[in-house]
Amino acid sequence: MINRRTFLAGTAGLAGTAFAGPFAGGNAFAQAAAPTYKPEEGSSLRLLRWVPFVPAEEEAWLANTKKFTDATGVEVRIDKESWEDVRPKAAVAANVGSGPDMVMSWFDDPQQYPDKLVDLTDLGTSIGQANGGWYAGLEGYAKRGDQFIALPLCAIGNAVVYRDSHVKAAGFSEFPKDTAGFLELCKAMQAKGTPAGFPHGKAVGDGNNYAHWLLWSHGGQMVDESGKVVINSPETLAAVKYAMELYKTFIPGTESWQDVNNNRAFLAGQVSLIANGVSVYYAALKDPATQEMAKDMRSTNFPIGPVGKSVELAQTSTISVFKHTKYPEAAKAYLQFMYQPDNMNAWIQGASAYCCQPLKGLANNPVWTSNPIHAAYARASETLRPNGYAGPLGAASAGTMADYVLVDMFAEAVTGQSSPEDAIANAERRANRYYRV
Repeated sequence: MINRRTFLAGTAGLAGTAFAGPFAGGNAFAQAAAPTYKPEEGSSLRLLRWVPFVPAEEEAWLANTKKFTDATGVEVRIDKESWEDVRPKAAVAANVGSGPDMVMSWFDDPQQYPDKLVDLTDLGTSIGQANGGWYAGLEGYAKRGDQFIALPLCAIGNAVVYRDSHVKAAGFSEFPKDTAGFLELCKAMQAKGTPAGFPHGKAVGDGNNYAHWLLWSHGGQMVDESGKVVINSPETLAAVKYAMELYKTFIPGTESWQDVNNNRAFLAGQVSLIANGVSVYYAALKDPATQEMAKDMRSTNFPIGPVGKSVELAQTSTISVFKHTKYPEAAKAYLQFMYQPDNMNAWIQGASAYCCQPLKGLANNPVWTSNPIHAAYARASETLRPNGYAGPLGAASAGTMADYVLVDMFAEAVTGQSSPEDAIANAERRANRYYRV
């Protein structure tokens, strides 16, 4: 049991312990001198986080938070907002200088207001050194140059989820591994009355994941290494035309889907093939009406396109501390506590493969081998490509994503609102508002 006195006297030692407790295994990593934080007298904290899709994930986070409060006396209020609402509410808090002390945000959102955030470099460096290092993609989202403006929290893996019996009924003994075969599968499933559905709406997770896969799998990219907008390319045009053909096989209405819609359509039996986190499987398993469906569910990674390799975006989250907080030491003590290996591992396991660990030293969590359906999500943190590819992350990449430039490009074309060429030109014009080089 950690009591308040030992917490305040020895937080650094606790946070620097790698592979302690029930997840022990492998070699301990080199230890750096971890900073020690003493919560301010009378401190209390407020965290803004996204609404959980896996209840046990939230329960594990709350359990760790309670342990922190029991050890320090610092109360932590946790507010929840929908995935789409976290971004604007965090931006407002940052810019007006009031509201929550901390936020779980998306992708490179912290890059939109880095000067409004507490420098977490000492904490981020010590946690990384004690636990095998951060995964590079996640670390990039949390840093501005050499400075941690946030801590990497997790990658939420996105995989193709499908009904195995329906794929076989459509004439496919195994899931296609390339985009050409995938299109043929979707055509066959539509003909069987068991169509696919992917979001073309402003879905912060699933919509962005799908749009970036479409673009990258065909060799397109928003910007080059220098940050010059290069979206208007033959590769992008090929991606858009491919998306138009796929869209013809979808259930109607996907142009307005947000992050909850494909889950609901799948569980209602309206579609048999989507891209989602593992949460949809656990939702099916929990409801007696869909438990038989859960037995028929499988997951796999997105097919490989003409680019010849797997290139996927993964929903990522970071956790930041606003400069307007009255209790920065308490906030840093809270984060240090939550990233202790036992606590972080308990949270990852509670999430049931929904959240992938941010630290390489925690990759042996048994959750990844506990169920075959987890396998497609196990390497999300390791393999993710940042949304700003191939340019630097920063205000421009964050603004372009927050404005749904890429998502809208595909939506305009597949719905016939614009020709493919005009949709690409619109995306180019909008992206250039953010990338001024």
